[in-house]
Amino acid sequence: MNFNKIHHVAIICTNYEKSKKFYTEVLGLKVLSEVFREERQSYKLDLMVNDLYQLELFSFPSPPSRPSQPEAAGLRHLAFEVNNINEAVQELTEKGIDVEEIRIDPFTDKKFTFFQDPDGLPLELYEA
Repeated sequence: MNFNKIHHVAIICTNYEKSKKFYTEVLGLKVLSEVFREERQSYKLDLMVNDLYQLELFSFPSPPSRPSQPEAAGLRHLAFEVNNINEAVQELTEKGIDVEEIRIDPFTDKKFTFFQDPDGLPLELYEA
């Protein structure tokens, strides 16, 4: 199999308006499109990360819970690359987001840290 790239990452949220605000206003992702699918009572919000990647935010009535800690089985976390992790952490902190201490990857010597979206999905900042 020959993959070109990752096309998108899909996230199901429990509170659409709260998650939409988090991903667009707090993280600053650009809205590509937004639709409401009447038959599923579901929103689908397509967001762009630096005009390269797409993040799909879905809402469904009463989605089941899923473990979301970084060590739980399944998707471990979603990582965003940043040029300056200290600036990114400061910006998130100023917006009221709790961010873990910055750590150093022992294999790459790169700085990284974790924070969470409104549903507790682990998100990572990884310094380029």
